[in-house]
Amino acid sequence: MRYHNITKDDMLNGEGLRVVLWVAGCSHHCKGCHNPFTWDPNGGIPFDAAAEAELFSVLSRDYISGITFSGGDPLYEGNRMGIERLARKVKLEFPDKNIWLYTGYRWEEISALPLMQYIDVLVDGKFVEDLKDTKLHWKGSFNQRIIDVQKSLKNSSLYLYHAE
Repeated sequence: MRYHNITKDDMLNGEGLRVVLWVAGCSHHCKGCHNPFTWDPNGGIPFDAAAEAELFSVLSRDYISGITFSGGDPLYEGNRMGIERLARKVKLEFPDKNIWLYTGYRWEEISALPLMQYIDVLVDGKFVEDLKDTKLHWKGSFNQRIIDVQKSLKNSSLYLYHAE
């Protein structure tokens, strides 16, 4: 897995103050994407032990609510194993922190992935430039959904996320 950046103290990509891992690789190529440089799966730099240590160091801070996986697409085929491993480790080491994941895939396509057991909130769907609205909270276009993953999995029905 490769990545472009680790953002510390982010307030735009999920609820609370977060750390964000921006991975490389995306096959959706949405028109108007704000991160087209992340599409190339060979872009960025390798996600190595030093990057993981940096990520977990930031996560250990009391004021950090959790982690967000974005990109690119964390569910790009070449990222799935690495993201699942990281999500599992986050849940083990920081059970009180939440995990958000942004993807161009729809819930209906990915809900059966084993990785979903570790994700708390999923923002799904491709960015659609014609449906863009800068006033939307935590998503870029109206077609995207903010999903409470654990509630959806438990009840075998789609539940949208509502901030507490």
